[in-house]
Amino acid sequence: MRFVQDIPHPQFRIGLYAWNGKYIVKIEAGPYEQTYKISEMDISDPESVPTMLDAPFLTKVAQRFQQMDSDWQETGERNDVF
Repeated sequence: MRFVQDIPHPQFRIGLYAWNGKYIVKIEAGPYEQTYKISEMDISDPESVPTMLDAPFLTKVAQRFQQMDSDWQETGERNDVF
């Protein structure tokens, strides 16, 4: 996997990578990660990827991270791990 660029954001660590004919957007928050794969055929320029990461999209990403954390906490409690 080839690193293309970091995409600055105050809340998340966002990286853009290229691998196997796809651009991969990795968004990290704490111990959690969301990954989005985009075919290189669908986007002519990797510089257009950051424009896709608009406020409505990142709001949903934040909500998904909250849900991931809730799910993780619940399974830990349910299985007496936490």
